[in-house]
Amino acid sequence: MRIGELFERVPRWLRSFYFLTGLAFLVWMFLFDANDLVRQYDMYAKLQELEGDREYYLREIEKVKKDRAELLSSPELLEKFAREKYIMKRPGEDVFVLVPQDKE
Repeated sequence: MRIGELFERVPRWLRSFYFLTGLAFLVWMFLFDANDLVRQYDMYAKLQELEGDREYYLREIEKVKKDRAELLSSPELLEKFAREKYIMKRPGEDVFVLVPQDKE
């Protein structure tokens, strides 16, 4: 078989200029372009991860705002928080910090 005969066996619509141009364009866009399918998928996955992180941080901000409002509303809670979290003390007091020993 000659190349001409093989070429004639291919359907006419597969040999058209518009089909070949469109196919070349799609191959270029999917494989060689700066924003190819792999990069688009990676960017979409990164977007999903960042949106998840955003939700987490928004929940944490709400928790912190709630805790802050509680602390600022009560001097007793503020003192308890300062003593526990930052190991603050009144003048003349002794503070003992117990640190658990690691099992080795």
